[in-house]
Amino acid sequence: MPLISVTRLRIRSVRFLPLFARQAFLSLRQARQARGFLGGALSAERRWTFWTVTSWDGEASMRAFMVAGSHGAAMTRLAEWCDEASVVHWVQADAILPSLAEADQRMRQIGRPSRVRHPSQFHANLSYEPPRMTRALPATAWRASVPAWPAVWAAPASCAAARS
Repeated sequence: MPLISVTRLRIRSVRFLPLFARQAFLSLRQARQARGFLGGALSAERRWTFWTVTSWDGEASMRAFMVAGSHGAAMTRLAEWCDEASVVHWVQADAILPSLAEADQRMRQIGRPSRVRHPSQFHANLSYEPPRMTRALPATAWRASVPAWPAVWAAPASCAAARS
């Protein structure tokens, strides 16, 4: 059964945004090639807050990606770059990515804060501002909310075939 992984990161200063954007792009490229990657999405929110949601064939694949390459390098810097960071994982019957509303709900219910060096007052208890979900942008459409980024990405068919 697929593992869903959701992260929420709030960059604490605009000066870290260029470095974060570069690492995010490299991590996205790495994910597309990672063994066990089934799909993912990125959402940019107000106040330099970013949500990622990915689907994996299991925890081992997700953890191998997490500590390797560009993503592993970025993780070592997030404690300095972020003042809020949290993560939640769960297993579900299919690889369909959750809506932003569901990701937020699960983050608040069963998620945990990650270590940051300069935590905001909202970090420890995950009492952050809710993500934007308006009538103009239904929660089910959040995966396409960042046109400048490949907001929804999937493992290329050639990679998926090679992994079989």
